[in-house]
Amino acid sequence: MKYFKYISIFLVFGLLSCDAGSEPDIEGTKLQAMAGEWWINLLVDGKDQGQGFNLVTTSNTAANNDTDLLFDDHGFWPAKVVTKVNLGSMTFTAAPNLANSYDPDIKVSVIEGKILKGAATTTGGNKTDSIYVKFEFSDDAGTQYEYAGYRRTGFREDEH
Repeated sequence: MKYFKYISIFLVFGLLSCDAGSEPDIEGTKLQAMAGEWWINLLVDGKDQGQGFNLVTTSNTAANNDTDLLFDDHGFWPAKVVTKVNLGSMTFTAAPNLANSYDPDIKVSVIEGKILKGAATTTGGNKTDSIYVKFEFSDDAGTQYEYAGYRRTGFREDEH
């Protein structure tokens, strides 16, 4: 009888504490279509500069709006800037002298850029999105650098 009392109390509290509500909707960020990791090559005037593939990242900012994209080349140049984009056309908006989180003395100007869905073929032969962004850096004014490549797939044959 003593155990029945404790089991009854446990069952009552156990049943009352169950969550009968629905699961929350898990949503992505507003710029998730433009966000990701990218394997890029460095070009100047359309010519590969022989730096091999480098990883860059695009992501939303803390504001999570549909216009501000964080572009980070992980110290390759180095450049880490918040740039404006047009989500509908998947383009980067031209913007001069953006603040560079890696080096406040080097400003970054975005000349142009675009992400094309499914337009790239990886080195492993897989289809994925392509990215192209043209920059100018204040410490090398007059030279326009191009980052061109494809979205990281996660497949071993596409890693660099």
